[in-house]
Amino acid sequence: MRPIVKAFLDNDTETWSYVVYDEPGGHAAVVDPVLDYDNKSGRTSTDTAQQLVDFVREQDLTVDLVLETHAHADHLSAAPFVRDQVGGNIAIGEHIRQVQKIFRDVFNLEKQFLPDGSDFDVLFADGDTFRIGKLEGRVIHTPGHTPADMSWLIGDALFVGDTLFLPDVGTARCDFPGGDARTLFRSIRKLLELPGDTRMFMCHDYPPEGREHAYETTVGEQKRSNKHVRDGISEDEFVQMREERDATLDMPRLILPSIQVNIRAGKMPPAEDNGVVYLKIPVNQL
Repeated sequence: MRPIVKAFLDNDTETWSYVVYDEPGGHAAVVDPVLDYDNKSGRTSTDTAQQLVDFVREQDLTVDLVLETHAHADHLSAAPFVRDQVGGNIAIGEHIRQVQKIFRDVFNLEKQFLPDGSDFDVLFADGDTFRIGKLEGRVIHTPGHTPADMSWLIGDALFVGDTLFLPDVGTARCDFPGGDARTLFRSIRKLLELPGDTRMFMCHDYPPEGREHAYETTVGEQKRSNKHVRDGISEDEFVQMREERDATLDMPRLILPSIQVNIRAGKMPPAEDNGVVYLKIPVNQL
């Protein structure tokens, strides 16, 4: 089947979230939901994620899965809120354990935090399949941006996370801990072997001047015109470009709060003895 895809934009972080479903009144997955976070005050809210929840209820959908493409570094996940409101198991790729281990050490997290993926309801491996009502999904491991990135192929709809952006924006950075430009190139080429009419949905869009935010392209269009990785660009050319470009980039505005929350499947760290939850800021580590 050709799934129905409803996109939602969080303007603050330029993040696209999705509800993908088989039919009204049928079954759905929610992909990469965003928790609103004010970095100045440390306050959170659920206004953006509530839009997804409201849509699910309007369409009378049963949510089977809340899918995270990876542990995001630019926004906090609202997966627990979505699950609490409309159900669905929170799922991510099994290599999240590697990312958890890396950042457990960066943030010197509490001893009770175990990098075993148990914060998530489901850990998928490359090649696994799943069902969302009448839809079949397939798991494609696409590391490079992080070691744990997964792309979700649901029917003819491919959700690529940060692995790829729209053709005029290019590809994901690879300078986070565990990232690798050569690995990313190979992951992308694996995606570009899919049929050219496969619909591809972005997690972010950073449009050039004069273009409004967009979220959808095709495998064929990426092969023809992605400015970083279109057909004809070699692996070595890509790696040189990506590494030189990454060396000029600032860290994402919300990387420090985001990672601490997202490696826990969107849950906050445990409250301290005064009942307050704290997020850490490691100095001179990133």
